[in-house]
Amino acid sequence: MTTTAHQERPGRTELGRCLMESGALTSDWAPAFAAVDRAHFLPRLMWPFLPADRPPSGAPGTASAQAVDRNTDPVAWYGYADRDLSIVTQWDDGAHQGAAPGTMATSSSSQPSLVYRLLASLDLDAGMRVLDAGTGTGETAGLLAHRCGAENVTTIDVDPTVAKTASDRLTALGTAPRTVTGDALAGHPGTSPYDRILCTFGVRSISRAWLEQVRPGGVIVAPYGTHYSNRDAILRLTVAADGTASGRFTTGVEFMKARSQRTRWPAHTDYVTSWPAPTGTAVQPGQLADPDVEFTIGLAVPGVTHTLFVEADGTRAAWFYSLTDRSWAAVRWPQPDGPGAVYQHGPRRLWDAVEAACLWWEEAGRPALNRFGLTITPSGEAPWLDDPGNPLPGATWR
Repeated sequence: MTTTAHQERPGRTELGRCLMESGALTSDWAPAFAAVDRAHFLPRLMWPFLPADRPPSGAPGTASAQAVDRNTDPVAWYGYADRDLSIVTQWDDGAHQGAAPGTMATSSSSQPSLVYRLLASLDLDAGMRVLDAGTGTGETAGLLAHRCGAENVTTIDVDPTVAKTASDRLTALGTAPRTVTGDALAGHPGTSPYDRILCTFGVRSISRAWLEQVRPGGVIVAPYGTHYSNRDAILRLTVAADGTASGRFTTGVEFMKARSQRTRWPAHTDYVTSWPAPTGTAVQPGQLADPDVEFTIGLAVPGVTHTLFVEADGTRAAWFYSLTDRSWAAVRWPQPDGPGAVYQHGPRRLWDAVEAACLWWEEAGRPALNRFGLTITPSGEAPWLDDPGNPLPGATWR
């Protein structure tokens, strides 16, 4: 791989030091970091995504970010490029124009610490054949090409403009992994079998095509989450000879979701056509807000989305909507520490299922997400706690 010479920037040197000290950048990936400059892959106009810009967990809507233009403020532009944060590079699937933020961020340069933790999870050796699902800016493909050889890397993105821009930047860097436009969830059988598949967008389920295109003993790493909340976790699966796969979740993350797997926020009036009599609950709103219990509920109660909020009079409330039928549930807590009033309607008793998952999590000792794992078989995806032999109650689905 021929690298383009770039003037070493103090900010980039500091970023490398911080990544090494945090453990995100391991020594075996340090040469790739030195050779592949993130800034080379960033557009002139970009939107740094600061933590304060994130929407509330479980709520619809998008973040906002301030545009930075390399032509008018190169100091700020390189300053953000060399920080450990994600940067929005596309809004609204490319339909957005101008410097103002669009409605929905749809492509980005991921936070460097997350990028290198994902790469470390692959446990790569030189010469391994890799599918990079979700080309984005092309930086990850460049890092993989440096490590494995460009001839062993295929990168695929659903957006033709994104794929073409990334390909041009990779070529300018002096490397040429195979760049394909297509549905990354379908993989790319033409260059399979792969030793590794790395997905750099959030998924709600693992593609069967990926399992079919990975050799036995190969590894899939992907940010996996559910419709219940925005929270994902890095999932590392090992594929077995019989086509099944199993592995653990590690770090909690938040990634842009596959276009075909985005949560379509329900229209409230399509669900709530009558108001049932209330029942009661002892579960408090604070219990539902814990990130680990959110992740647990998402695994145990599939096909459900929710939001937590405070009403105008200060009452804490939660709404739950089924994405498979028109079942819904609402809970209101008039007193901060008092019982809640539950309203639910439809064949799926959503609050009953959510409350059962929450209580199970409490009884299990409030396990963190890195104690959970997932097994994939022809019958579906089965989440488990600590061991595949300990599945979550009632949480297997197709």
